[in-house]
Amino acid sequence: MKITRVEAWLVKMQLTEPYTAAYDTIETTANVFVRIVTDGRIVGCGCAAPDEQVTGETPEGVLEVIRTVVEPAVKGTDPLRPALLRERLERGLRHEPSARAAVDMALFDILGKKCELPVWKLLGGYRDCMKTSVTIGILSEPDAVASAQQWIKQGFTALKMKGGLDVDSDVARVLKVREAVGDGIELRFDANQGYTVDEALRFIDLTRDARLELLEQPTLQGQPDLLGEVSREVSLPIMADESLASLRDAFRLASSDLTDMLNVKLMKVGGISEAMEIVAVAKSARLKVMVGSVDESALGVAAGLHYALSSPAVVYADLDGHLGLQDDPAAGAVQLDAGILYPTNRPGLGFDLPA
Repeated sequence: MKITRVEAWLVKMQLTEPYTAAYDTIETTANVFVRIVTDGRIVGCGCAAPDEQVTGETPEGVLEVIRTVVEPAVKGTDPLRPALLRERLERGLRHEPSARAAVDMALFDILGKKCELPVWKLLGGYRDCMKTSVTIGILSEPDAVASAQQWIKQGFTALKMKGGLDVDSDVARVLKVREAVGDGIELRFDANQGYTVDEALRFIDLTRDARLELLEQPTLQGQPDLLGEVSREVSLPIMADESLASLRDAFRLASSDLTDMLNVKLMKVGGISEAMEIVAVAKSARLKVMVGSVDESALGVAAGLHYALSSPAVVYADLDGHLGLQDDPAAGAVQLDAGILYPTNRPGLGFDLPA
């Protein structure tokens, strides 16, 4: 089997409900969809979700490197040798992690279709479904409570609240939401780098009654030692997100004991292959892993889900990046029921993009 061509196109999608995080208000997203076509009638599908804040890429830049770097490098090659192809592409896509992720997805999709197995089974098959949290942006206290109650009515039992702009406001919202949802709901908080060490410690102290499950990336990504200061001072698990963009970052965070958990986003680290290596580092350091998402198509979420299902080290999922995206070409690539995500269980990633 040989690769005959690589197709890529840009899709801009509106969010039905814009949300606010510490660094921006998000109303739209743009994904680049990829089809790797072979002469064996198997087509591998992937997508990139570039984000200048998260991945350092633009949609137009990703589209360009797919056409000028990826297709010339892989055309005519055997897609069942993915390690060789990833090595060949590494230098040309060094600064384009979501582009790498899209190609990596498509190659895993081809492999799964060739083997007639879903990717999650090829990767290890530890579990067959996964609970996901759903995100509540920075809102007023009444709106945050209303949003939490609405998600719970839909069956979600894990909520992740955004903050990082003001500690006192964040504390008040968290306590109000906990009061409203009761004890049976998992509550997580993401400060998106918005706190100093002292602010993070104050937030943790003042929200003890809310029984948070974890605090995600309270301090600046460029100063990982600050994350370690927070982690060493408190019993609440501290999770690295923006501080983790590569296997090397995972090793540094783990070896220096700077965090308790890692948030692995395929778009940020470069795909399933790199994420599997990060899981190995996390497991060796006894760090728990959450698989996360950006604002991405259900196809990207499907890839994250297949990764999450593969290993016992991945204990949490925050795979809600596809919810509320209008006109997603890959709608249906995952199944969601009462806060639980299921793969389609078709071969590969379980979804075929239309030609």
